Amino acid sequence: MATITIQQTPDTFMLSVPKADVGFLKTMAKRMGWTLGRKKTKELDITKTAGFREAMDDVKNGRVYHAESVEDMFNQILN
Repeated sequence: MATITIQQTPDTFMLSVPKADVGFLKTMAKRMGWTLGRKKTKELDITKTAGFREAMDDVKNGRVYHAESVEDMFNQILN
């Protein structure tokens, strides 16, 4: 008697998992026979962006404005 093996086409998912749960995820994947890949995410350092440097330059050179309310802000902008 011949045995028929059916191969399933794998599906790919992207999950965001808290670092504390990575060990559990690896254990579960191993027990289920899943293939687990990892793509590390880079954290953004806002201090290295052009917008941050420009904002700090504005503060340093006194180009900062204060408004008591949204209405006050619009009055300053439009006048």
